[in-house]
Amino acid sequence: MDKVILQTLCEKKRLGIKGALATVVATRGSTPRKAGSEMLIFENGESFGTIGGGCGEAKVRHDALKAIYNNQSGICKVSMLNEIAEDDGMVCGGIMEVFIHVISDY
Repeated sequence: MDKVILQTLCEKKRLGIKGALATVVATRGSTPRKAGSEMLIFENGESFGTIGGGCGEAKVRHDALKAIYNNQSGICKVSMLNEIAEDDGMVCGGIMEVFIHVISDY
């Protein structure tokens, strides 16, 4: 885990703000970021870091907020392969799998 990510997480923990760490764990094809890229998402809508931006990152943010609410970690699959992805501006042509780890030891 990146030092700045850890510091940000600790700061939010002190404030009592719940969050999740989204980590790209696998990619296939062309994707904006590769495995190991991390992003924090907090229950108040704030985020820190990036896993690529655009609609793919928006999907991960949405799924992370649901995961925080349900206190349930899991995998989010972001497909940038079909016409729908192209219509949404995703032109990479790959798939990212992102593990959303709810930080529950607050």
